[in-house]
Amino acid sequence: MEKSIIVLATLIALASCTPEKPKFEEGEKKKSSAVEEVVDPTKGIGQVKHVTLYNPLDQERIQRGKDIYEMKCQACHRLDDQRVVGPGWKGVTKIRKPEWIMNMITNVDVMLEQDEEAQKLLELCLTRMPNQNVSIGDARDILEFMRQNDGEK
Repeated sequence: MEKSIIVLATLIALASCTPEKPKFEEGEKKKSSAVEEVVDPTKGIGQVKHVTLYNPLDQERIQRGKDIYEMKCQACHRLDDQRVVGPGWKGVTKIRKPEWIMNMITNVDVMLEQDEEAQKLLELCLTRMPNQNVSIGDARDILEFMRQNDGEK
């Protein structure tokens, strides 16, 4: 009889050591431990998520950016603060993040549809910026030219 009591007590002790039930209800999905991407609205919408800026400015990039500006941008944008068709470029690198500028150049259609700041510019200028099919590399060159235009060395 004594052995039966010991066996029964051991079984009860083992049964109380079973793992806890999950802390979520039946049918409820367990929360993923994956980190969600946080979207920074000041960077715009597009492929450009991070831009590293260097000082001094890259003179080759500046020249390529100037050439692209003269070919694709100059008809609508001036280098001062004068608005022609689009806004003037003076000071733009001081008020916008480099990622936003590059996303606006390379992903203009989505930016105009979904980005609040781009929509405000559209309301101001009343003309959609055309998609010039500018590559990310060319947009980076334009950005460097814009930085020089804003007085960076």
